[in-house]
Amino acid sequence: MLVEGWPDDVRACLDALLRHTSDDVVVQVLDLGDVDGAGAAVEEFAGPRVEAWHVAGAAGWAAARAALLRADTAAVHVWCEVSTVFEGDALGPLLAAFDDPGVVGAGWRGGVFDAEWHEVADAGPGEVDVLLGYLFAMRRSAALATGGPHRKARYYRNADLEFSLALRAASGGRLVVPDLELPVRQGRHHGYHDTDPAYRDRESRRTWLRMRDRYRPPGTR
Repeated sequence: MLVEGWPDDVRACLDALLRHTSDDVVVQVLDLGDVDGAGAAVEEFAGPRVEAWHVAGAAGWAAARAALLRADTAAVHVWCEVSTVFEGDALGPLLAAFDDPGVVGAGWRGGVFDAEWHEVADAGPGEVDVLLGYLFAMRRSAALATGGPHRKARYYRNADLEFSLALRAASGGRLVVPDLELPVRQGRHHGYHDTDPAYRDRESRRTWLRMRDRYRPPGTR
């Protein structure tokens, strides 16, 4: 988890994660700047199942995500947004997907590109082109082989799609959404709704164009 403020949401997310996952699941939290006391909220949960790190200021999305990936030791590494709140065992079905050795990523929500790669449409269960970062489990060895998220991705939006494509390209594996509705709900996604719109749109577009230019199939435009 990356924490960039909103301490009440942090508490709700962590409380639910600990209640609805088994004791062998460790939650790693990187707090960026203790915004509005969010870092202190993280420390309320620190212990054997919650590893907490704090940095003094803001860091780019890619750098923060890469740091957590490197710090992890599990076979499956999971991104969970603060806005994603477990209401049951949402992790079990994702982990079960990795029983198939060809699967390198499994998530709550996925998408497929249109024929010209102009946009991504929501996808149902099954194999997908990309996974969204709200809740995204990945085979850690495959994720490390990508080198981590693109270093220029300072903001999350579209960067989760870009990383999905990198994960597929580096491994030749598949991304899937389980064939059941996971017991999670999404609260307010502050990373989108409460980010400066000009910054949000600029960084999202930069990532989209970089992703499209690198990964779209020949013949599309």
